[in-house]
This record gives sequence, structure tokens and C-alpha cells, in this order.
Amino acid sequence: MKILSLFNHKGGVSKTTTTFNLGWMLAEQGHKTLIVDADPQCNLTALVLDYNAIEDIEDYYAQNPGCDIATGVEPVFTGAPAKLSPGNPSPTPNDNLYLYCGNLLLSEMETQISVSLTTSAALPAMQNIPGSLGSLLRETANAQGFDYVLIDMSPSVGALNECLLMSSDYFIVPTSPDFFCAQAVRSLSQVIPRWNKEVQPFRRQELVYPLSGNPPRFLGFISQRYRPRSGAPAKSFQRWIDIIRDTVSKNLIPALKPIEMAISLERFRAHVKSVEGDEPLKPYNLANVADFNSLIAQSQKHNVPVFALSDDQIEQAGVILETMVGSRDRFRETFSTLAENLHGLMSEV
Repeated sequence: MKILSLFNHKGGVSKTTTTFNLGWMLAEQGHKTLIVDADPQCNLTALVLDYNAIEDIEDYYAQNPGCDIATGVEPVFTGAPAKLSPGNPSPTPNDNLYLYCGNLLLSEMETQISVSLTTSAALPAMQNIPGSLGSLLRETANAQGFDYVLIDMSPSVGALNECLLMSSDYFIVPTSPDFFCAQAVRSLSQVIPRWNKEVQPFRRQELVYPLSGNPPRFLGFISQRYRPRSGAPAKSFQRWIDIIRDTVSKNLIPALKPIEMAISLERFRAHVKSVEGDEPLKPYNLANVADFNSLIAQSQKHNVPVFALSDDQIEQAGVILETMVGSRDRFRETFSTLAENLHGLMSEV
């Protein structure tokens, strides 16, 4: 079982949609997969469960105890003697894919997590808080036989994300082709090494809920939300994709490799293949995902990824239908290849 976090503290880079799409494709390829909504805004939960079809989300939580991660770790945060118990993730339209729901309570818990990271030496009772989230995910995954756990994280550099990322086995960085995302990637070269240093005291195995003994490894970044032209990113978008790739190579990788938080270039090249007919992907660029605005409304309406839409669900006819079917099939090729590549990367011992 492997835990993969999708993290970028810059918003609007399609982390939630990518988590859903990638989780669905891994499940479709035969890997029992759990997607985790660790964003207090609960966008992934809304996308999968369709809040519009549920009269009261509180009733859903009440009727499905153990379906969200906040209540799962609550005993540790309240100091109750009860230990963590595996959660009860919700099923999705894909029989091999499950959702661990989000909860607004995560935003309140973040304050306690932040305090525990800085004062646990003085307050031993708080030492198990940083590792409790990761421990809950691993216990749930092991109890229910999940192969992969994908975490959708909020766009912040807060304590919640720090503990989630440092509880993972691997992480990827979804990006959009713009100046602000390039700056965000550059800042990660300072943020992530600092986090790794801060959590070292919580990796001690004598704790009830220690963080994973090894730090997570960076697998690469995904370029998305660009407009294609002739099957490739338009020139203005390609410029920022190149800048982000250079920032990863010149800033992020050199910051992560000395602390063993990035896979080797040899490992990347051995497992990452491009979509058939495309040019080879350059170092640490895991995939290029074009904008799918024309299909996203139907995807949200039917609570399935863009590539899982049927022709009838697209609800178009004639030339428009043909164009959208072509886009849908292109997305299927992209995410199928991405899932296969990531499976290869995470399966290597």
C-alpha cells in the first residue's frame, strides 16, 4: 500500500479534479484505491457525493459513521483514551474506488496540530497528534485492502498539510502555466526541507502514532489547465510550462535530493512514458493535461471523470459531439498513461 499526496500551495491548479481522475483510473486499472479529502473546503467530497443530491450533508455523516477523517482522528485531539480505529470510506460509482470524506472540522484541528509541532516536548500528550492522520489512513487502508491512497490537500503551507505530506510515501505537484505557480514551485524548495526537519521528533517509533519513518519522495509535476493548439500547448502556455520545469530542475530537485526526498532521474526515465504518438516527457514532467472546460460541467453533473463520460452523458450531437468525444478519449489516454507511469514508479522497491 502506498500513500500519494497531491500538493501545491497555489490554488486553482486542479488538484481536486486530478485526484478524482487519477484515483478513478488507478481503480479502473485494477488497483483498489482510496481518495482522501483533506481540504477543509471539502471540494472533493462535493464532487464525488454530489451535495445537490443530498438534502443535508450532516445527515449523510450521521448515517455513515467513520466516513470522514476529522471524526476518525478526533479521539487523539480530544485526549480521549480510545485509540484510532479504521475508517469507513464511502463507495463511489466506480466499484474499486472509495472516498474518505472531508470535514470543516479539519480547519479547527489545524490549530492544535500547529501547537503540537512546537510545544509537544513540553506537553507530551500532544506528541501523537502530528502522526495521527497518517496512522489513521494507513490503518484504514490496511484493514480494507487498499493498494493506493491519494490525498487531495488544501492550497496552504499550514500544519495540516505539513503532517499529511510528511506521512505520505510519495507526492506530486499539480501546476498551471503561469507566473504565480512558478513562484509557488520555487518556494517549495524552502518549505518542504523545513517541514522535513520540523517533523523529525515525531518519527520516533516509541510514539503511539509516529510519522512514517522515511520522508516522502517527489515523483514529478503535472502541467495542466492550458489551452492546446494542434495537439500541443499554445506557445504562451508552453513558455510557462518550460519555466516551471526549469524551476523544478534547478531549485526543487537540488533542495530535495540531499534529504532523499526526490526520486532519481534514472528512475523517472525508466518508468515514465508519454502518450503514444507524443514527444517524450522531459525530466520530472509526469503529464500534460489540457483544459477540459467544455466537458467539466457534464463530468460534475454525472459525478464521473471527463474520460468516463458516455456519449449520451455528453449530451451533444453532430460535429460538437464528435469534437467532445475526441477530447474525452484524449483525456482517457493521458490519465491511463499517467496512472500506469505512477504505478511503475511507486512499485519499484
